[in-house]
Amino acid sequence: MHNIRVRNNHTNDGQINHWHKGDHRAILKRIARHAMLDRGLLPDFSAEAITQLDTIDQPARARGDEAIDLRGLPWASIDNDDSRDLDQLTAAQMLDGGDVKVLVAVSDVDALVKEDSPLDRHAGHNTTSVYTPAVIFPMLPEKLSAGLTSLNPDEDRLAIVVEMIVGADGSVRSHDIYEAVVRNRAKLAYNSLAAWLDGTGPVPAPAATVSGLEENLRIQDETARKMKRRRHEHGALSLETVEASPLFEEDIIIDLDIKAKNRANDLIEDFMIAANSMTSRFLESKGLPSLRRVVRRPQRWDRIVELATEYGQSLPQSPDAVALEHFLRVAQAKDAVRFPDLSLSIIKLLGPGQYVAEFPGEQKNPDGHFSLAVRGYSHSTAPNRRFPDLVTQRLLKAAFLKAASPETPGPYSTSALEELATHCTRQEDAVKKVERRVGKSAAALLFESRIGQRFDSIVTGAGQKGTWVRLLHPPVEGKVVSGYLGLDVGQRLQVRLVHVDAEAGFIDFARV
Repeated sequence: MHNIRVRNNHTNDGQINHWHKGDHRAILKRIARHAMLDRGLLPDFSAEAITQLDTIDQPARARGDEAIDLRGLPWASIDNDDSRDLDQLTAAQMLDGGDVKVLVAVSDVDALVKEDSPLDRHAGHNTTSVYTPAVIFPMLPEKLSAGLTSLNPDEDRLAIVVEMIVGADGSVRSHDIYEAVVRNRAKLAYNSLAAWLDGTGPVPAPAATVSGLEENLRIQDETARKMKRRRHEHGALSLETVEASPLFEEDIIIDLDIKAKNRANDLIEDFMIAANSMTSRFLESKGLPSLRRVVRRPQRWDRIVELATEYGQSLPQSPDAVALEHFLRVAQAKDAVRFPDLSLSIIKLLGPGQYVAEFPGEQKNPDGHFSLAVRGYSHSTAPNRRFPDLVTQRLLKAAFLKAASPETPGPYSTSALEELATHCTRQEDAVKKVERRVGKSAAALLFESRIGQRFDSIVTGAGQKGTWVRLLHPPVEGKVVSGYLGLDVGQRLQVRLVHVDAEAGFIDFARV
């Protein structure tokens, strides 16, 4: 194991930081486990879950004619370069009159992970996979999520397919959802696929070997762009954020790797948004409840209006997604380099999303998902990674059974679904805090030798619990411990690094 000392400077305040001995990866793994436990999350699977896992030794198979055979379609997965838990495949087909049939196949995880089984109870406790810089805590064991329930290349898998007929204007004219058997023909990665779509790189090798796949991907890309354009015309927000993850050299953090969103990301995002929206509609049409994802009207619209004024634009006094989207487009055109900083401010001011239970005949949440400009929206496309998607999968199967036998009861009672919505929201918040906590520890390890340096920053949070800023470069977040009075979200200022504590995840700045 690599063993070094990272020397820290004396600060201008006379403070001396501790030396860290050992590799950063091991330090972060230990911190991550403690953070999981502190938030009431389970870093390990129970003995009962492992026992159940040992009984599962092959993928689920279709029984009789309950699933349509769609293995002949040019299905492909598009994900991160290092992703192993493949939740969805996509394919498309040109139709007469300019319409396009878009198909999204989602792994049938419920076929192997039954409700209230030990594996399901673990998944239902954490409710999502937890991604930290040094270690991932998967919602389901990798034997399943990266193996038997993953839509791996050249393997037959059961799936729930969302079929959408998309018009030339990007609208979804009709949709259907059903069970099918699919086969992944090519595992593709965002970066290489985007380079090919943009004309700056060769066709990805896996796509080049599959007959008709190149043309199919072009159809998917063009259709997704039309769908995106239509969504934004109706008020979906153009937000662009900066994602950074630690860059390791062996086991030592040497920098932050900044990930830029690209055309292939957009393709999958637009198809998944449409599939999640159609899932909600499908359940509603079948008289079944749904677990919906909601982002309500902005909590601090007044501050968003102030920010627009600072950019020379005006917004109405009441929340208006279409007007906000127009402001964002203008701001992006004027200053694309700093647009991610404005986007981050808007995201913080919009407030967090949450899960809610929606029942037939009710309309508890008429605003739906404010930033996506959709009324009904259910998470359904990542059941290997998110528990609400697995719940939605069970509701869909109840809808299939209900079509044949109307008296078939749903899998969840009213109170159970409401409790699930509250629980998933609460656990998601805990998971985000763990991920941020470990991310800050990673940044603190990187910054241990930079005490006293100055940085340009933007305020990302201001309240009773404190004021936080994110540096413009590198994109590290920390707390302002001196000179924070009067600061508000979206303001820019210069700060000086005064203290870091990797163990506690503290990065402290003073206003210059």
